[in-house]
Amino acid sequence: MHVRTHFDCADYDSLVPPPLPHTRRGFLVTALGAGFALAVQPVMAQTAITTPSDGLLAGEISVPTADGAMPAYRAQPATDNKQGGNFPVILVVQEIFGVHEHIKDLCRRLAKLGYLAIAPELYARQGDPRQYSAIPDIISNVVSKVPDSQVMQDLDACVAWAGSNGGDAKRLGITGFCWGGRITWLYAAHNPGVKAGVAWYGRLVGAASPMTPKHPLELAGDLKAPVLGLYGGLDQGIPLDTVDKMQSALKAASSVASRASSIHVYDNAPHAFNADYRSSYRKEEADDGWRRMHEWFKQNGV
Repeated sequence: MHVRTHFDCADYDSLVPPPLPHTRRGFLVTALGAGFALAVQPVMAQTAITTPSDGLLAGEISVPTADGAMPAYRAQPATDNKQGGNFPVILVVQEIFGVHEHIKDLCRRLAKLGYLAIAPELYARQGDPRQYSAIPDIISNVVSKVPDSQVMQDLDACVAWAGSNGGDAKRLGITGFCWGGRITWLYAAHNPGVKAGVAWYGRLVGAASPMTPKHPLELAGDLKAPVLGLYGGLDQGIPLDTVDKMQSALKAASSVASRASSIHVYDNAPHAFNADYRSSYRKEEADDGWRRMHEWFKQNGV
């Protein structure tokens, strides 16, 4: 069965119902599933990248939070850090599909570069997005119920976990894709301990709601760490005029981190050009973006 997959993160406002008042509840998802989310089937098997875990400590972990244990995927080098001390930490923030195999693979790729990469299942209280075969159902049943404040606290909990489990929380970076790209901008404005962020095609504007009170454009002047934005010029869900507005807001900001931020647009790339398991994948742009991300982290102390 072919499922339409081009709604992605920029179409939230037209799909989500009015949010209900949020109250924290127990975790509905207590373990990560295997494979890819139903909504992205069939996977483009000829291009999907699989990074082996040899030489790595990789697998599911449980991260303590204020109201329970959150499942997450962690990957890091299995050997001692050759430079001495703990490994730099990268938070990896999921697409709307949750922590499925692609996000796990991205963690392993980062671990191969010497990072402790951790991807928490940030929808764990609201439900499992991997079980839905249609993107509008994921957005209305799960994503629309996830408050930004909860996400910020859960990412903070991951930093605390990493700092006690072989990670150097003083060398902290964050990267996110689609839904996670937006979160990357928000977290760079939230946590003063972040050294750098890389946001892959994350939505920049949107309607304010109790769940999402502010969006990246409104926080452009409040960044506490420089962010590199990677966007596609053919992205039908993220208009280039919003990217231009973000670039102008960053340049006009008084924050040093905001002014140090940068956005790169790949003119011929669509949304989700790094998603190697989907038809949106563009190898040249994805490889260049990965190189830019690694360089960005290095030059900013991660």
